[in-house]
Amino acid sequence: MKILFQGDSITDAGRDRSDCHLLGEGYPHYAAEYIKLRFPDENFEFINLGISGDRTESLVARLQSDFIDINPDVTSIHIGINDTWHRAESRDWLPDDIFETQYRTVLESIRKNTDSKIIMIEQFLLPAPDKLYFREDLNGKIDITRKLAREYADVYVPLDGIMAKACVGTPYTHWSDDGVHPNKNGAEYIGMIYTEAFEELMGKIK
Repeated sequence: MKILFQGDSITDAGRDRSDCHLLGEGYPHYAAEYIKLRFPDENFEFINLGISGDRTESLVARLQSDFIDINPDVTSIHIGINDTWHRAESRDWLPDDIFETQYRTVLESIRKNTDSKIIMIEQFLLPAPDKLYFREDLNGKIDITRKLAREYADVYVPLDGIMAKACVGTPYTHWSDDGVHPNKNGAEYIGMIYTEAFEELMGKIK
């Protein structure tokens, strides 16, 4: 079973781009290890093609080479925080309809051109004081992501809510230094959450 991880720096996580099977130090690394433990009799190929800084438009640009040509059995996507962050300083927010069109283009292409199941992972923001104003734009785009998940996802991971819960009684810095990029604790935790989602998907497949 070929599993493709796609997204931005949270997925990239310092991976060696010379070999897509080297998963980096983020949640794909931990998810792969947990999945192999949960399904010891399955043969998995894990591929990480996340690229730091990517936005939804970036995924559109590499649809053919990094999605369709790979033709995975499972495609997982974590994207969206940079669509907000890269415009935050000026507050010149990307219009929601453009965000939706770009994300929909990716999902629709996967549906039409591959037989892949889709795991969508919600973009998230932890309560770092210097980034709280991102919510002006981010909340609406999370709503769009949820809408698209209802149309396209085989499994959806509502990560913004999950991480909000994780920050109750625990400082956000336990999970991330800047509120966006998971540290080791955050990456391992998200890897566990991902594994639960993958188990749900396997239940549907089998």
